[in-house]
Parts: sequence; C-alpha cells; structure tokens
Amino acid sequence: MLKINKLTTIAAALAATTLVTACGSDDDPNTAMFTLGVSDAPVDAADEVWACFHSVELIGNTEGNQTFTIGEDTNTIEANDVCTDANGDVIPNTRGINLLEFTGSDSENLLSGVEVPAGNYSQLRLEMAEGSYVQVGEERIPLSVPSNELKFDSFTLDAGGNVAYTVEFDLRQALVNPVGQAGYFLKPRGVRIVDNMTVGHVEGTIAEALLIENECTVAPADITTPVAVVYFYQGADLDVATLADFGGSEGEEPYTATTAYFDGATAYNFEVGYLASGDYTAAWTCNTTDDPEADDTLDFISTQNVTIGTEGEVTTVTIE
Repeated sequence: MLKINKLTTIAAALAATTLVTACGSDDDPNTAMFTLGVSDAPVDAADEVWACFHSVELIGNTEGNQTFTIGEDTNTIEANDVCTDANGDVIPNTRGINLLEFTGSDSENLLSGVEVPAGNYSQLRLEMAEGSYVQVGEERIPLSVPSNELKFDSFTLDAGGNVAYTVEFDLRQALVNPVGQAGYFLKPRGVRIVDNMTVGHVEGTIAEALLIENECTVAPADITTPVAVVYFYQGADLDVATLADFGGSEGEEPYTATTAYFDGATAYNFEVGYLASGDYTAAWTCNTTDDPEADDTLDFISTQNVTIGTEGEVTTVTIE
C-alpha cells in the first residue's frame, strides 16, 4: 500500500473554459446562444454555502460588452430574497444559491440560452453581491468574495453556435477561513469555467474491507461524516511521492477532490463532476482534513488511473 496523509475540504464548483466553441441562433447567423450554470464539488466543513450572484458580463467583444442582470434580463434565473444587506434588507436583482445543493453533475443555470454577438471575448465576469454566507451548525458566518467578482479568461463564441458552460466551485481549494480574520473568503483558485461538451463526471465506491484494513471510519451513525477523500491529478501513472495536497509544495497539484460517505446501508460512495476530459491519477486517503492555506501531509493509501470522457459521460470508479 502507498501512503501519504491528511486533507481538509471545502469545495465548490463554478466551471468555465478558456476557449469556447458555440453553435447557435437560427434568427441571426452572426450571433450565438450561450448558457451558463454553476455547480459545486462536495464539501464537509460546512452545512450550507450560500453565494449571492448579481450579473454575468461578457467583456471585450467588438460589438460591445454584454451584461445580464439576475431577475431583470430575459433568460436569467429569477431573483430571490436570500441576499440581504447589513440592515437585513433584500438586495435587488440577486440570486442566492446554496452551492452544496448542486454537487457532482448537478448544476443550476444563471443564464439559459441568451443570444449574444458571436466573436472573441476577453473575459467572463461573475458579479457577486453582498450577503453570501456559510452555515456551520447554528452559526451563520459571512462569506466574502474579493472585489465582489470572479473573472475568467478569454473565449470565442462561433457564429451560429449553441454553447453551455458551467462554473465549478471546488470549495476545498477556494473556500478559506484565515486565522485571525472574521469570516470565510471565496478565492478565485479552485473556481473553473468548463465547456459542458469537453467534461465528464465520476461516480465511485470504496470497498468497506479496504476502509477496515486501513483503520478508516466505517459505518458512522451520522452519514454526513466523511470516511475518505479521493484526489484527482491530471496525468496517468503519477508517482505518489509527487502528489501535493491543496496548498502543498509537491510537484503535482490536485485538479479536484471529493469526499466518500456511507450510504446508511452497505456502500461508501463518492462523486465528482465537470472534470476536463483526459487521463488522471486518482489517489485516496482516510484523512479528511486539508487546509488549503497550509502544506499538510497526506497519507494516500493507493492510486489508480482514471480516464474522463466528454459530453457529460459518467465514468465509474471502483476502489477495492
């Protein structure tokens, strides 16, 4: 058995790609149809993670910037009353989304089939609002986003295209709670935007015998208790000694990680969504904490190669 050691997790997903190919509008050959959703990688350090979205901006096209405000523009998600200011008043044109409700391949669309000029865009921006928070037990802890916006790299929408992207929040990397500072911070790292046609999903299980053999938690009374964490690194046959934790100094940084839970009967399941297609090394550990701000020691028990397909294909992984 190969060993390495522990990891703390808060993961969420907002996915996006740096190069977008679209296929599109029947009405105007010079436009494209664009859909943007949000998703989250599983997290176990919080009960709820509420992010407040205000608008989506496509920046730098020759036809001008395109801005879509929540609850105001056609084909945007409806506003709700989750996001409030310091006085407790609801912030207009905002949508609060509990990212933990959209784990694995689940997602929520902020934009659904909006028509935009085709061409090159220098940036995509998610404009956030005040009022985001993390719920831990009975405590509601403020969640801040630097400058109240998340920025993603340039992309191209082809004329006549119809493209869908997902913003994947990997909260294990992005959500931090610095010592000596009040509240949580959502950092841009670990937040990706991906083309839904170029990603796949994973559904997996870990054999109970392996958990017992390695003195992991088995059949916890509280099924929300994590029993193991599975890390994914881009590239096959990676040397376990090179695999870093989040915030670690080893050569290979995790692409993402996901937590395994007992199903209350006999199985120990995990899932992770919106992985870029290609070959990965999956490494698992019974250590379930990993501070993304520190170089922790992870005790990996074993690794195996996993190949991720495209167009939302689900790959089954069995660790036994």
